[in-house]
Amino acid sequence: MNLALKDIQHNLGRFLLTCLGLSLLLGIVLAMVGIYRGLVVESLGLVRAAAADVWVVEEGTRGPFAEASRLSGDLREAVAAQWGVAAAGAVAYQNVEMEHRGLIKRLLVVGAEIGRPGEAAAVVEGRPILRSRYEAIADRGTGFVVGEQIKLGHQMFTVAGLTMDLVASGGDPVLFVTLRDAQRLQFDLAPAAARREAVRSPGATGTIDTVNAVLVKLLPGVDPKRFAQDIARWKHLGALTQDEQETVLASSVIDRARRQIGLFTSLLLTVSTVIIGLIIYTMTIDKKKSIATLKLIGAPDRRIVGLIVQQALAMGVISFLVGVALINAGQDYFPRRVVLEEADAALLFCIVLVVCLLASALGVRTALKIDPASALAG
Repeated sequence: MNLALKDIQHNLGRFLLTCLGLSLLLGIVLAMVGIYRGLVVESLGLVRAAAADVWVVEEGTRGPFAEASRLSGDLREAVAAQWGVAAAGAVAYQNVEMEHRGLIKRLLVVGAEIGRPGEAAAVVEGRPILRSRYEAIADRGTGFVVGEQIKLGHQMFTVAGLTMDLVASGGDPVLFVTLRDAQRLQFDLAPAAARREAVRSPGATGTIDTVNAVLVKLLPGVDPKRFAQDIARWKHLGALTQDEQETVLASSVIDRARRQIGLFTSLLLTVSTVIIGLIIYTMTIDKKKSIATLKLIGAPDRRIVGLIVQQALAMGVISFLVGVALINAGQDYFPRRVVLEEADAALLFCIVLVVCLLASALGVRTALKIDPASALAG
């Protein structure tokens, strides 16, 4: 006869209610891990979608995602003329806010040249940008639809196509336009401001041909790291390989968020350990007379220890499975992307088993101290 199973059946309602509460806590732990994974995937998604081998940026900077980087637009031709370059494209990045259907939306506008590195790579609905002005490719997270007219700055744009799961490191959905449109959006003044500036500086002629980076695709066999070093040495520009750009994002831009989520997850696991320990201790105290009776009739200590440990493990396993089911059912309702990987779930499951074993130690210690003679007390 399995004493743990019999005891669970005897107090089934309380046991299931306890498992439900614990499953919510473990579900939050798994959600925090998924949020961190989603944060990494979102942050690297735009960089990887560019499919560049080398990022040429302003000298002394680490790229447009970490800090300000400004280059003259004609540098793209100089970079494209270097040996080993298959294609080069200038890009500009800008955060904007716009009103859409009565709501304020914050977007990352990416300006890229048609047919060059940096343009929207994977269009899941609609078509790529074909006209040089006033067309856009939007991520589905924007809520835009193909063919919709949207207002950016002082101009109306037509949504030609949609991408999926392309957001900035801060979670803002991405909108692709042509480089010329992005530069106009960034530097064009409102009519009143333009007239005021013309009066203040009647002879001034500015240029808007400024970009944030030049993306380079190399010919097969060309070493990206060597190419980046040559660009930095001879052109006096900054250059990062694709791996270096991803490292900047993962270790610098989202490092604080990663550490905060990791700390919060550790705290939740600590709280889970304490809660499981208190629950097992309370359940052991409630069975004090039954355990004393078992000792009185000669039940070995290992049977009593098995009763407590098996209940703790059953509670952990059931709570973990319910927590995983809850998070899988609700992950699409989170404002940020939640990525649940099997390896993370397996690791958390092993941690839960260890936590249950550690938490049951208090109950085992209490049970072993129970005097068999207390079973005869009134």
